Amino acid sequence: MKYLKNIKYLIVALTGMMLISCDADEFLNPLPDTAIAADGFFQSDEDVLAGIYGIYDAIQGVNENRPNSTNNSTFNRGVQFEYLLTEHRSDNTRSATLEGSRADFHRYVTDANNIQSEDYYQSMYEIIFRANSVISYIDAADPANIAKYTAEAKFLRAYAYFNLVRLYGSDNDAIGGVPLVTAVAESNQDDLLFTREAKSVVYAQIVADLQEAIANLDNSYKARASKAAAQGILAKVYLSQPTPNYIGAKDLCEAIIADGSFNLQTDFNDVFYNEMNSEVMFVIRYEFAEPNESQGFSSEFTSFIRQGRQDGLNIVNPNLVAAFNENGGNRTAVSYIAFGEDAALTDPDTGLPAPQEAEVAKFLPQGTDFDNPDFPYGTNARLAGNDWIVLRYADVLLMHVEAIMAGTGAANTLDALSSFNAVRNRAGLANDADGVITQEELLLERRVELAFENQRFFDLLRFGVADTVLQNHSAEDNDEDITVYPSYNARALLLPIPSREINLSKGLLNQNPGY
Repeated sequence: MKYLKNIKYLIVALTGMMLISCDADEFLNPLPDTAIAADGFFQSDEDVLAGIYGIYDAIQGVNENRPNSTNNSTFNRGVQFEYLLTEHRSDNTRSATLEGSRADFHRYVTDANNIQSEDYYQSMYEIIFRANSVISYIDAADPANIAKYTAEAKFLRAYAYFNLVRLYGSDNDAIGGVPLVTAVAESNQDDLLFTREAKSVVYAQIVADLQEAIANLDNSYKARASKAAAQGILAKVYLSQPTPNYIGAKDLCEAIIADGSFNLQTDFNDVFYNEMNSEVMFVIRYEFAEPNESQGFSSEFTSFIRQGRQDGLNIVNPNLVAAFNENGGNRTAVSYIAFGEDAALTDPDTGLPAPQEAEVAKFLPQGTDFDNPDFPYGTNARLAGNDWIVLRYADVLLMHVEAIMAGTGAANTLDALSSFNAVRNRAGLANDADGVITQEELLLERRVELAFENQRFFDLLRFGVADTVLQNHSAEDNDEDITVYPSYNARALLLPIPSREINLSKGLLNQNPGY
């Protein structure tokens, strides 16, 4: 990670120790070798801080373009596959082909042996394991730092559990959410490691962890946990949990707004290419051309002049192009780009580009220069340095509107209109015309504002429209090049628990319905 460059030597031993888990039998709590190594490692405040940095390394993940790192079954990719599990399963994007396990997501045929889903599941539990390890040895830290180090580790644990429970957790308490492990367990505690707790129980732990983070962190960092990031993520947790806490979410968003530490970038392009800007609240950092600190997903978003290993991923769906034509404003040119013959296609009603093949532009590999025909994506697109934004201020403003709407389907207060229009105005669009923001308008605004940032699928779930929207999306009469297949059913809203985990549990871990 970029912020680790001067202290990288500190985490080599710890990271090496923790990565034993990548080859161990239990991803939830690798034992016993790592526990023995940890016992000898955590001896000082410096060691505990190195352990915290190791948690961020787990989120960052391993670039599959790193030498000797192409086997997906032996490396945790962290968040680098997340777009497959989110954007590809929404109506936003798709794969260029029908081949390979990556194409399963946009076709809604992901099974329990899908290697990218398995990697993501294991990566999130790797984050949790590292956080639990740091908490277990927190007494080695200087007393003045114990509270904030603990809060930081719990923030990261909550982040991982929030991702897991939304993607894999069943609403049926008889089946359960996901295994909830909050301490380094003994090797004989399979019941703890593989028992799925009810979704409400998992959410209660996420809330408790984030509340502790809010109480003990400040806003010193963007690439590490902060009070504001914990407030923003907790607001989203409140909106997402089985019984939403709209008042709590509203209060948290208003606390962030009132603080004044964050603001919208004037130029939408700067959100993504002026990194660590004032709109960013929590970001995962990457370093260009550094095999161990770069990411590979940016190159996979290219398809016209292919830069990645695949034929093209996260390709923009026509109905999202239509949404940009309707409501994109100046966000459109920053969000996606079309090339060749596709760039000439236009919508007959608007005269605006309506390409059938378009690439995500928010994360074009660092060094992109389309005036250079030899290296339009730079000289090393597969080792991209684009940071991954987990939370930004525009998201908080739109969550503020959602919290005020409180599930009623509309909002018309001055506060809601102020937050909503701030995002629209930055896009070059006029204020809401009639002074009433409907759920449909808010979903559309979130779709074009946060496109390709892995929010759309979760938005559809949270607003209770996922089944309807995705049914309609799958039924669209697209040509064979679009490859949107009518194989969607409600089962697809929940990913299967990876078969490998069920096998390791010796029957304790049960599968999600329909798999």
